Amino acid sequence: MPARHPLHPALVHFPLACWSLATFADVASLHFGERAWWLGGMLLLAGTALAVPAMLAGLYEMVRIPVDSSATRIAYLHMAAMLGAFTLYLASLLLRAGHFQLHQPGNASLVLDIAGFLALAAGGWCGGQLVYHHGIGTR
Repeated sequence: MPARHPLHPALVHFPLACWSLATFADVASLHFGERAWWLGGMLLLAGTALAVPAMLAGLYEMVRIPVDSSATRIAYLHMAAMLGAFTLYLASLLLRAGHFQLHQPGNASLVLDIAGFLALAAGGWCGGQLVYHHGIGTR
């Protein structure tokens, strides 16, 4: 049987990079102004759009994990953290979007960005456990 190449690990890099950079750009906008927050908003938009196919591919991979596997619990933690990150970043984006234009992030948006980044880090750690400790997606 030929080696299988799961799609989920290839797709997650894009929203992860966009959301991480958006968080840093929004925080940097406190010093650098409009250029930074506009970039942060565009990265939020791209990360949120690119997360949808990554999440769908992740769901496909998740149903392939045996129910009695020790990886199942970590997979659910990974999914919960990443859904949390998606929700937090989407809320931040929605707070900043009005009349099809991006606006400067307020305090609530910055808090949502930072909370999203923490959820992203936790979910990424769980994803790493799935791959490197349990071998999910490698066989």
